[in-house]
Amino acid sequence: MNVIATHVATDNGGKYVRQLCKHWSHKLQTQVEGDIGTVTFPTAVATMAADGAGIAISITGADRADLERLAQVVATHIDRFAFREAPLAYDWRWQEQ
Repeated sequence: MNVIATHVATDNGGKYVRQLCKHWSHKLQTQVEGDIGTVTFPTAVATMAADGAGIAISITGADRADLERLAQVVATHIDRFAFREAPLAYDWRWQEQ
């Protein structure tokens, strides 16, 4: 499995995680517990965990190109909810699994 991850700075991370999971819950399997959310895409799983400094986001899946595309999809959607402070700074990096 491959993992691409970032930590994006925002004071409203928990709010954005909950909004994003609710937004995608109509088409995808999502789970939210407090400020931690999981979205299961057909080919990958995105996990988002908010803290006081921002949101730690990791996306796990087999295909690196698909993960790069999903990283942009996740970032674009978070920026829509964070329109007052967008665009947020995303520094996606590959992690060893």
